Amino acid sequence: MTDRSAAVKAALKSQRIETPSWAYGNSGTRFKVFRQQGVPRDPYEKLDDAARVHAATGVAPVVSLHIPWDRVGDYAALAKYARDRGLALGAINANVFQDDDYKLGSVTHADSAVRRKAVGHLLECVDIMDATGSRDLKLWFADGTNYPGQDDITARQDRLAQALAEVYERLGDDQRMLLEYKLFEPAFYTTDVPDWGTSYAHCLKLGPKARVVVDTGHHAPGTNIEFIVAFLLREGKLGGFDFNSRFYADDDLMVGSADPFQLFRIMHEVVKNGGLAPETGVAFMLDQCHNIEAKIPAIIRSVMNVQEATAKALLVDAAALTAAQRSGDVLGANGVLMDAYNTDVRPLLAEIRQEMGLHPDPMAAYRATGHAERIAAERVGGTQAGWGA
Repeated sequence: MTDRSAAVKAALKSQRIETPSWAYGNSGTRFKVFRQQGVPRDPYEKLDDAARVHAATGVAPVVSLHIPWDRVGDYAALAKYARDRGLALGAINANVFQDDDYKLGSVTHADSAVRRKAVGHLLECVDIMDATGSRDLKLWFADGTNYPGQDDITARQDRLAQALAEVYERLGDDQRMLLEYKLFEPAFYTTDVPDWGTSYAHCLKLGPKARVVVDTGHHAPGTNIEFIVAFLLREGKLGGFDFNSRFYADDDLMVGSADPFQLFRIMHEVVKNGGLAPETGVAFMLDQCHNIEAKIPAIIRSVMNVQEATAKALLVDAAALTAAQRSGDVLGANGVLMDAYNTDVRPLLAEIRQEMGLHPDPMAAYRATGHAERIAAERVGGTQAGWGA
């Protein structure tokens, strides 16, 4: 084995992909939440399913929680339950978008009482991080306006900055704030954190424990996401990803399903700029809603798609690419990237999985467990987890 192939294998074996608890529950569209058999009824059953994903792939040992959807009486006990299944609890996702009080905003609302309620929830999430040992507080705000003149755009930014600063001060030494952004929806005229620049500006002012989250579905059509990734890595401000795919808007489809070449280009910038190194702190999280497909297999497929894009990015001939770029060989440089992208990495990944003591095909490995049939038979009664639960 060459030194390069050994390095590629080592990087892929050490990759960590964080799966979202909510992706194991029921989800749907604006019009309907679709129920499936065997869906978890509580956070503990979500962890049981996440453990199946990790067992099949070997690279998904971390699970994000969403509060209050994953609220329990004892978070330390939940963390132990995760550890007993070979998992760790990852980012704590706050929810300040579902209560009626937040119709006109949460931390940017004109009413100070609503802002106080929202900040109180964010501080509660930090308390939960303390109990679970989680590193990251992930924030997404639906705040914005629908009509010109509805509220003062500048004042809303001031309120946002004040709320973020208060929560930032509450973070522990080893904790971080990850600030997500979204172009639009549910606000349609202005969104208070609409793009990476707004998130970056707030994080820069807050300090080193605040970083930007890049959700791959939260951009205008044609946006060069890999440029954003390269810039944030260069500045040390990329906190993580919310991986998903989109055709039209925030579709939350399986990552790599709509544009696998884009996912490769993003991972190329990650690899080239050292983003796989643990010390960079980049969290590779999924954020998806599996509405018509089976939950666990869909998450396994998403993990596999990230693995394949990463493998191709690791196979880029960096020396040849640099030489072509420096000599102005436009087609040659592009060809180096295309050679890596067009490589069939599935045999390589199958070999790596076997070396890790895993089945070479994670989908087949999961099917063989009979877990899907078992949970459909056992998880009867109670309330299925899903949007708003």
